[in-house]
Parts: sequence; structure tokens; C-alpha cells
Amino acid sequence: MFSGIVEEVGEVVEAGPGLLAVRARKTWKGVRQGDSLSVNGVCLTVRDLDDRTFVFDLMPETLRRTSLGNKASGDGVNLERALQLSDRLGGHIVQGHVDGRGEVLSVVPEGNARVVRFRAPRGLLRYIVEKGFIAVDGVSLTVVSVDKESFSVSLVDYTLRNTTLGTAKPGDFANLEVDILAKYVERLLGERERGS
Repeated sequence: MFSGIVEEVGEVVEAGPGLLAVRARKTWKGVRQGDSLSVNGVCLTVRDLDDRTFVFDLMPETLRRTSLGNKASGDGVNLERALQLSDRLGGHIVQGHVDGRGEVLSVVPEGNARVVRFRAPRGLLRYIVEKGFIAVDGVSLTVVSVDKESFSVSLVDYTLRNTTLGTAKPGDFANLEVDILAKYVERLLGERERGS
């Protein structure tokens, strides 16, 4: 379980078939083999760690559903260690179970922020609501607007400087995780209508 508050941007040092190695400056502290770490919003298990570098296995489902298979050496990735029960929940509940990928359609400056619009799969848009939560590459964000094909978020200076979203440009892909509560509500209402 994560909060969507990115701790640092790590650097990909190796990306191969089914494998990802990421170097960290600070998120390695306290992490052990077998722990969960959010990498661009994807909950991954630390297979090995050595010299501030995490090694993760990427299963086929992860490669199909996320953008991690497109990462190359030198790329930045958002990193967050799993929450402890005593931690503050500064963002929202993020599982690290990516629902799909979104494509950056536009990046528009607005005052001291940037509004980024993402095309999202239709199946996910029904869970995205104005002023609701969404995790984009593991970053907890508030939705500004939604239409039939896309949604937008506004990025403050801190987010632009401390996550990979600061370099987002049209054509880039990002991992999306919608609010889990919306999916549970839909499932429960559907079962009630079916009389289950």
C-alpha cells in the first residue's frame, strides 16, 4: 500500500526482458529483499538490492499493462517505499496495481502550474471524476476535468521538480491507477442489481 507521495526519482540502470534495475539515492534505506516498492506507480517486489540499486522481475502482465517495458538505461522513475501503519496518508490510498496506460495529449502552462491532459482507456474513464483522486506514474493527483476520452490534472511546482511528470510531453505514456473505492462501489451495486 502506498500514498502516491513520491520520495525520489530513481535512475534505471538496466532494463531487459523481464528485468528492471533502478538506482536510488535515499529510498534504499530500510528496504530488504522481498519488500514492495512503487516504481512509476507499479508495485514491484525487490528481488535483489546492492549498492543502492534495486533489481525487480517484471512479469508479462506488468509488461502488458504498464509502461515499464519501455524504460531504458538512464530513464527516471518515481519511487515510493510501502507505507507503514504509523505513516501519514498525505496523498490517497494507492495499491500499485496499475489499471492501464494513459497518453499525454497536451501540457499547458497555467500561472505557476502546468495542466496536463491524458487520453485514458474508455473502461477507466468511468472511474475518473472531477476533483477525485488518480495516481499517474505513482503520483497522487486531483482530477481537474474529465470528458469522454480524456482527463486533466494540474501540476504544482513541487510535483514538476520532484517527479518524472515535470518532463511530460505529448506522446508520452504514463501508468494510471484509478480510485479503488469506485471499483468496489460499482461491483457491489452490480451484484445488488443482479440479486446476488
